[in-house]
Amino acid sequence: MKALITGITGQDGSYLAELLLEKGYQVYGMVRRSSTENFDRINHFRDRIQLRQADLLDQLSIIRLIDECQPDEIYNLAAQSFVPTSWQQPLLTGEFNALGVTRMLEAIRHLNTKIKFYQASSSEMFGKVHEVPQTEKTPFYPRSPYGVAKVYAHWITVNYRESYDIFAVSGILFNHESPRRGLEFVSRKITDGAARIKLGLSKKLYLGNLDAKRDWGYAGDYVKAMWLMLQNKKPEDFIIATGRNHSVKQLVKIAFEHLGLDYKKYVKIDPRLIRPAEVEHLLGNPVKARKILGWKPEVSFEQLIEMMVEADLKRIKNSKIKI
Repeated sequence: MKALITGITGQDGSYLAELLLEKGYQVYGMVRRSSTENFDRINHFRDRIQLRQADLLDQLSIIRLIDECQPDEIYNLAAQSFVPTSWQQPLLTGEFNALGVTRMLEAIRHLNTKIKFYQASSSEMFGKVHEVPQTEKTPFYPRSPYGVAKVYAHWITVNYRESYDIFAVSGILFNHESPRRGLEFVSRKITDGAARIKLGLSKKLYLGNLDAKRDWGYAGDYVKAMWLMLQNKKPEDFIIATGRNHSVKQLVKIAFEHLGLDYKKYVKIDPRLIRPAEVEHLLGNPVKARKILGWKPEVSFEQLIEMMVEADLKRIKNSKIKI
């Protein structure tokens, strides 16, 4: 089996590539041409995969890539993935996260409709939620340009599935974290910040809305669901979540207490970090994935945060440059 992963250098892409290699796949990764390359997440297995240059903004490069690799499966994980940035760059977010998906599907339609396609949908599509918990049938109400673009991508995937008989699915993944999460994301900002305070490198950690609630899971668990969705007998969309949610404040408390710190002494609110339109309460119902795919999360919220804190503590201790 051959698989093509877009966004292979990201958190999910790196974990997915490891999983597919374990299963004996030949793995291709799509990377953008860049003057500065960051392969930190995949360096430990880079010699076992093949990287190819292409860009979601360039239709021809996508067609050439798929034609060259001849994959059995495509996992489209590439995106402008940081929600706050989508307000600063809404047009670029739309190009990558919405039209980029259409370009991938168009390439499959013209080259080989037997290719199975996975699209990374997001719980941010629910936004101002209509019901709690959210299921596959819950209406979308996105609250950011990121969420809006993901809704387009989700429905265009459904449209190509129904119009051209393509095995195309969307995984509606709720928040999933790991030590490989980008430092700009709140979970990693917190675990990194707590580690720096513990080591005496920082005095304060500035955050936005501590009351926002998310359904947080472990990225290593969630990529297994991506693979299972493409092994299913028929193409269906699934919610991938833990079925439990926690506030940002709870995340902070666990991270700081793991290091023997009282977060109230160090965490301060910065109003500039609060979103223009907040998503207050995301909670996924993963029953369909459990029943049909046999998938369930294995790492608990507490284990996840402690894992991330320990990884950041180790990384910073081992770093020659301390900021």
